[in-house]
Amino acid sequence: MTALRLLLAPWWALQLATGAKAFVDNPLIGSRRLNERGLHVGRVRLAHALAWRRRRRLSRLVGTEDAATFARDGYVEKRDFLPPAEFQALHDEVMAFRGPARQMVQGDTITRRYALDPEALRAIPAARRLLGNKRWQGLVRYVGSFDAEPLAYIQTILSHRHDAPPDPQTSFHADTFHPTVKAWLFLTDVKEDEGPLTYVPGSHRPTPARLAWEKARSLEAAGLDRMSSRGSLRIDEAELAALGLPAPVRFAVPANTLVVADTHGFHARGPSVRPSTRVEIWAYGRRNPFLPWTGLDLTGLPGLAERRVPLWWAMGDRFGRWIGRPWADAGRKRPADE
Repeated sequence: MTALRLLLAPWWALQLATGAKAFVDNPLIGSRRLNERGLHVGRVRLAHALAWRRRRRLSRLVGTEDAATFARDGYVEKRDFLPPAEFQALHDEVMAFRGPARQMVQGDTITRRYALDPEALRAIPAARRLLGNKRWQGLVRYVGSFDAEPLAYIQTILSHRHDAPPDPQTSFHADTFHPTVKAWLFLTDVKEDEGPLTYVPGSHRPTPARLAWEKARSLEAAGLDRMSSRGSLRIDEAELAALGLPAPVRFAVPANTLVVADTHGFHARGPSVRPSTRVEIWAYGRRNPFLPWTGLDLTGLPGLAERRVPLWWAMGDRFGRWIGRPWADAGRKRPADE
C-alpha cells in the first residue's frame, strides 16, 4: 500500500492545479494537516482571483448593469428573455421533441436530460438560435469567466415521483470550491411551492467569514456527508446569517425567464409540496479554475461541441464500472412525459 501511495503521489499533487475537489479521493486535498495550514482556502482564494481577472477581460460581453448585479448577487435574472414569438417557437419545438433521454433518480425526484446534439438541434432550430444568441453567450461566458461553449441540455425535473427520502438537491450547497456557471431558461412557469431554484445572494464571494467556514469544513472532510466529502459542501439554512448572508431568493418565475448563476454560491432546489414537472434549457460550464487564459476551448469548436454530451454518456455506458454511470438510459421520450 505504501508503494502504491508513493506511485500515486505525483498524480495527487498535479490534481491540486486542477478543479479536483473530492476530499475523500485525494489524500492531499483531504489532508487535515495541509488544510490547517491553508491548502483548501488557498485554492479557493487563487481560483476566485483568477476568475475575476478573466471576467475583467470578458466585460465587453455584458452590460455594466448586469456586471454590477452579478458582482453583488452572484446571479443575473432576465425575465422575458426571448421575444414572445421566438420563445413560443422554442417552447413548442422542445415539448414536441421525442428524443433519447437519460435520467438520474435522487431521493424522490427524477432529473431527466436530453443532449442538445445534432439530432436535437435539427428538430429544434429555435434551440440552435438560442445557443447562438449573443446575450445568452455573453452572460454564460462572463459569469463562468471563460470564453467557452457550455454543455447544453433540455432538462426536466419531475418531483415526488418516488416514495423515498427528499431530493438531496434541496439542501443548500456549493457545487465546488471555485467559480462555475449554470444557466436555466425556464420553458414552464415555476411556482413558489414546486421546487424553484433557490439562491443565497452574495454567497459567491470569498469573504473572510466564508473562507473561515470553508477552512472549518475542510478540516472535517472525512466525517462529512457524502456530497460534502466529495467536494460539494452542504450548509444548513440556519448557518447563513452567521456568514453575513441574507435570506435565500426563490425563483418562482414565469416561463421565458433566464437565470445565470455562479454555483460556488449557495443554492438549492426549493421544496415541492406536490408532484410537479419543470422543463428548461439548462447549461453549465466548468473548466480548470487555475487557467490564466479565457479561451482556447478546443472541445467547444463547431462540430464537436454539440457531440460532447453523447460521447460522455457513451463512455459511461462502456466504462461505467470504473468512471461511474449515473445517467441511465430512459429510452425515447418527450420532455414532459412521465
